[in-house]
Amino acid sequence: MRIGITGHRGLTAEVEGEVRRLFEDALAGEDAGGLTVVSCIADGPDSWLAEIALERGGRLEAVIPADRYRDGLPEWHHPVYDRLLGSATAVHRTGRVESDEAAHMAGSEVLVRQVDKLLAVWDGLPARGYGGTADVVSYARRLGVPVEVLWPQGTHR
Repeated sequence: MRIGITGHRGLTAEVEGEVRRLFEDALAGEDAGGLTVVSCIADGPDSWLAEIALERGGRLEAVIPADRYRDGLPEWHHPVYDRLLGSATAVHRTGRVESDEAAHMAGSEVLVRQVDKLLAVWDGLPARGYGGTADVVSYARRLGVPVEVLWPQGTHR
């Protein structure tokens, strides 16, 4: 099974714990040996799911939306990003240089085309900018990729 991830960044530590539990539940029926997570490995859900998959013995494939993507991530996340990127069995690139909204959407499109199912840590609201979680969910649904929305009850961004 190839599972992609999209989700809101900037969630609290409390919400992180809840989302990680939702991920564990979502992966409970998956054979770790046949599991591949495809992720842009940004801070937040992208990295959390990648870590869980690797801990379970699954594989990680990374999508890099732009050559300067890492530079746009929070500096505190760079060690996690680098570790996860180093653990990836494959890396998919868009060919873009600047890490802007168009590159992020292009990366998500590459990701969605690689997976059997998309997990979305999404509050159900419209995207705050082009390429946001809502746009990725919409793109996956247009392609017929099943989407499983995970959002802790009572949580607000």
